[in-house]
Amino acid sequence: QVQLVESGGGLVQAGDSLRLSCAASGRTFSGYAMAWFRQAPGKEREFVARISRSGGSTYYADSVKGRFTISRDNAKKLVYLQMNSLKPEDTAVYYCAADRGIVVVFTPELYGYWGQGTQVTVSS
Repeated sequence: QVQLVESGGGLVQAGDSLRLSCAASGRTFSGYAMAWFRQAPGKEREFVARISRSGGSTYYADSVKGRFTISRDNAKKLVYLQMNSLKPEDTAVYYCAADRGIVVVFTPELYGYWGQGTQVTVSS
């Protein structure tokens, strides 16, 4: 099992940058692919980014491609989401999630472990 705790959210202005962190506990962190999802009020949870176990492969939603970067440090059991050029439509609660499966998936229901979320608010 793995427990996840997000941090780094806050209130920023459009165009600003923010870096989210996700700290994992458990001995097999490198055995999980990791992802970030987000959920805005009244909307479904949506995929943002995913990184493979080794960090060698990354995937992004079209809405954040070129602006967000996902990375991980397996020695420190941390996953990051660097968010640049933030827009008001990026406002949401951001969740870290872990997946032990082999197949690359982007559906939140297929991720078995979740953090509690961190709020990101981007003002115009």
